[in-house]
Order: sequence, then C-alpha cells, then structure tokens
Amino acid sequence: MFKKVAVFLACLMTFSLSVNANETESNNTGLSIVFTKNLKVDRKMDALAKSCVECHAEKTPGIVADWKESRHAHVGVSCTDCHSVKADNPMASAKVHPKDSNNHVSMLVSPKTCANCHEHEVDEFTKSGHARGAMQMYAKPAMVKLMYHYEGADHPDFKDAPDATGCTQCHGTIIELDKDNRPVAKSWPNYGIGNVYPDGGVGNCKSCHSVHKFSVAEARKPAACASCHLGPDHPDIEIYNNSMHGHIFNAEGNTWKYDSAPDTWDVPDFRAPTCAACHMSGVGETTVTHNVSRRLKWNLWAPRSNERTAGFEQAAYDYWKTGEINKGTPLAGHPEGPEAARNEMKAVCKACHTTLHTDNFFTMADKHVGLYNFYFDEAKEMLDDLKSKNLLLEDEWSDEFQVVYYHLWHHQGRRMRQGALMGGPDYSHWHGVFEVKNDIRELRKIYKKRIETGKIED
Repeated sequence: MFKKVAVFLACLMTFSLSVNANETESNNTGLSIVFTKNLKVDRKMDALAKSCVECHAEKTPGIVADWKESRHAHVGVSCTDCHSVKADNPMASAKVHPKDSNNHVSMLVSPKTCANCHEHEVDEFTKSGHARGAMQMYAKPAMVKLMYHYEGADHPDFKDAPDATGCTQCHGTIIELDKDNRPVAKSWPNYGIGNVYPDGGVGNCKSCHSVHKFSVAEARKPAACASCHLGPDHPDIEIYNNSMHGHIFNAEGNTWKYDSAPDTWDVPDFRAPTCAACHMSGVGETTVTHNVSRRLKWNLWAPRSNERTAGFEQAAYDYWKTGEINKGTPLAGHPEGPEAARNEMKAVCKACHTTLHTDNFFTMADKHVGLYNFYFDEAKEMLDDLKSKNLLLEDEWSDEFQVVYYHLWHHQGRRMRQGALMGGPDYSHWHGVFEVKNDIRELRKIYKKRIETGKIED
C-alpha cells in the first residue's frame, strides 16, 4: 500500500517547465549546437531565482539544461535554494552575486544543504562506508606517504597531483578555500564520495546523482558506480559484467524502467539487479537506504575480512570537529549486526530466487572468504615475524616481500572475495584465488631465505 501511495504522490508532483524556443547555431565543424537562450521563467520563484536561471541560460547553458530536466525544476527548487548562503557561512563568496544584490553564493553545495529537504537520506549516508571515503584515506600514514612522497616525489609543485587527479576523485578530500572563499585547485573540482566541506558537511550527493539533473534513473544504473568501483584492486563493474546479472543487464538493460518513484522500483521494472537494486533500493520487503553498507555481512576491502559489527560513529565528522581520528570506530554496517545485514540482502535475492538457491550461493561465497582469511593469516604471521627480526626494509615499495604482501590483500585478495560475493567466477578464481596462491608461495620463499640467512636479499 505504501508503495502505491508513493507512486501516486510522485505523479502529482510532476509538471513541466515552460521555456521559450531554443536557438541553433553551426560552428566551423558543420555540427549543430543548441543554446538554451532567451529562457523566460514563469513560475513561483522569486525575482532573484528567476534572474539566476535566465542569466545562466546564457552563460552556462548546459547547467540550466540539466536543471530544466530535473525533479528540482519540476517542484520549483532553483539555484538560490542550493547555492545562496548566509554571509557568515564559511563557504560564502567574499563578494555578493549578482553585483547589485545582497546575495552571497557558494559554488560548493555540501550535504548539509541537501539535508534541508533530504534529511533522512543524508542521515543514512553518514552511517555508510561512503561517508568515510576521504578521512579513511588521510587517516592512513602509509597512504598519505604513497601519494605525496613516493608518487608525488615530494616535489614542491607536483606532489599534490596524484591525490587531486586520482584518489580524491573517488574518495573525496578536505576541501580548502582561498582568501576569497573560493576552492583551491588541489581540492576542487572533484566528485569524491566522502568530501569534507568547510561547513562540516560530509559526503557528496553528486557522486551518484550528477549535477544539475540529480537523476534517480542515472543513479540506479551500474555506470553510476563504475567510475570508482573498477580496476585492479576492486573491479566491481568488471565482476558485475562477468556475472549472470551483468550478462542479462548488458543484453537488455537499455529496455528497463529506471524512473519509478523511490521505494517502488522493483521487479518487473528490471529483470536482473543493478548495483543499486542490491545495495540500496526497496526491492521486495526491503526499503530504500542510502547506507550502502547496511546489507553487507563482510568487510571485503580490508587486509583481513571480518564481519561488520553493529554500531557506527561518523569518523569523518568527528575528525572535522576535533582534528583526531577515532580509530576505534566500528565498521559501517547494519545496526543490528552482520546476520541482520545478510538477511536483508537475502530479502533482495528472494525477488527472483528460491531460498535454496540463495542459501547455497552465500554458503559457498562465505567459504571462499574463509579460504582467503586462511591464506592471509599465514602471510601476516610471516610479515610480523620478519618485522620483529628487523628483516623488512623501511621503504616497503623497495621490499619484495612487502610488495607481494600488499598485492596479496589489496589486489588479488579483494578480487577473490568480491568475485565470490558478487557471482564473478573469473575474478573469484583466475584473478583471485589462483593469484593469492601464487603470492603465498612467493612470500614463503622470501621468508625462508631471510630467516635462514638473517639478511634481506639484494
């Protein structure tokens, strides 16, 4: 009943935005370029909001074109609702904008602003692993040293580049402002999921719902996750494509329905789940959540996979307020513990699969995680023994044992575990356990030689 009511309300809220005709020009390539000019806003927005839309239709037509197609535009949410801030806001521009107003703007929009309307969604997000994206990275001395010292070469001009163009774009960063309260180049623009904003907001809604359209349909497609969840260390989109779910999506996903109202997107809108369907959407008996960690039993990215314990504290926000990392913060997960998380994930599976099918799948996937832990525990024991005997180099990236150890958990081990839990056989096996097996043999060989000789090989 609730879902039917939600659909009805969504239909009532949808109405069109009227604009004057677009103009078309041709450039020297012979291609037609459409400019959204002479846009006349005729709806219940104040004069300032209307002037923003009409001016930016001329200055940044792409932005206005996206906004025009958004749910925000349909319900009268304009530029000023998101970008206008009080003069004492830490992100407020030093100068008023427009010039003949008393309006201060911020090009940055933090989750604190989004929470004015989407309070529940922002609260759920802050309880997820996504919220820790930036601070989890900067809290690790080894990661900071990798970005700025090893990769950035401690170069006075270039050392920030590996972080700003790479890590930050997925993890997020601590956004810094210049003297005019404009973001500095090394911290913006970025689409990182765990940004820490000067106003204390943590997260980045536009990572999944790209600005200024903020499309729910876009966020429900695998491409929304693929820009970050890919590559040698967490090839989730590759694993998805390797799975039967991905096979079905790639065969016919362009025909599915993606714009159903929240908590109503369910079978038969799609025939196989996307990332959002399993981890976020209200499929079957589940309800929508922006806590992407809620349905996860295991921590699959860590060196060793442990079950996600109950409870959560917002480490990123704590850091912003105190300057200290709470290293005792429990893993993001289901508030009632790992078995509740698994049961909720199984409830999604029940939309298409029998109980036996689902139970058997997770039984064997969990065994594969256990097998990985078996290998990792041996590797960690060897590492700790070599460290106690001063048989490790301080520069871990020049030390063969430490490099192989890192790849065992950070690359091969993640692929092994994630491949198993998401039904990607090639990543569970050939890119996963097969390579972990090779790594442990290499580590045994190096360990044996160092213990016997008491020396680190040249």
